Amino acid sequence: MTHDQIQSKPKPMNISVVIPTHNRAHLIERALRSVLEQKLAPDEIIVVDDGSTDKTEQALSSYEKNIRYFRQANQGVSQARNLGITKSKSEWIAFLDSDDEWLPDKLFLQTQLLQKQSEFKVVHGEEIWFRNGQRVNPKLKHKKTGGRIFFNSLQLCLMSPSTILIHKSVFDEVGLFKTDFTVCEDYDLWLRIACRYDVGFVETPIINKYGGHDDQLSHRYKAMDYWRVKAIDSILIHGFSFLSQAEVEEAKKTLVKKCQILLRGYQKHQNTKNYDEVSKLLEKYL
Repeated sequence: MTHDQIQSKPKPMNISVVIPTHNRAHLIERALRSVLEQKLAPDEIIVVDDGSTDKTEQALSSYEKNIRYFRQANQGVSQARNLGITKSKSEWIAFLDSDDEWLPDKLFLQTQLLQKQSEFKVVHGEEIWFRNGQRVNPKLKHKKTGGRIFFNSLQLCLMSPSTILIHKSVFDEVGLFKTDFTVCEDYDLWLRIACRYDVGFVETPIINKYGGHDDQLSHRYKAMDYWRVKAIDSILIHGFSFLSQAEVEEAKKTLVKKCQILLRGYQKHQNTKNYDEVSKLLEKYL
């Protein structure tokens, strides 16, 4: 659905915004302002401070009338998002990472789509990417779509958390973010969702996504495919009944390829930490 196709104001929906943050006092206000400036306002904004040691709490003090603030010991982004979900009071949940910002029509466009296509329980949308302050174009492999996207989601994460609007009942079906996943926790959840649900997609950019800063998890962790193969293996075990035969075969093919790449990397760098586990996964699906 394009911006030109969307004109009428949608009916109100109950939406809670969940913003996890850790040591981003210099960025959290930009994220918050982007929610407060929405054309269609949410019902509540929940900020979960994941054990920040900077001035995050002070930065949020002037917004105390606009937000519900929760602080937890540093347990990671998954636990922070999960806490926000459980504390939310609304029927729908929207996520925003504290280093990103929504564009003003974000919730308006997604709500309009949902009222035109009420079968969707999950909606994401297009992004504008910035890296180190410069706008960059995504590669073809990052192309986002809607509908049945499981097949295309196997290679890498094709839904950004900051674009997601999701019905709370979906979590009852698929579970929350896995807290034992150091990275790729979003990839894992989106696979669990995409094997069960079609997803809606707004073609108009709805967020500015910022990359290149040092505290991004993708910068701190290498061999991220280790977590992806664990996610695919879990889907093939627990989500098998929701997949077509072609999707099962593609999942196995993708897992095998990623395992082979990982093992070559482990051998090259003499990294034996996960070698045996990945070897067993490869043997399981060959």
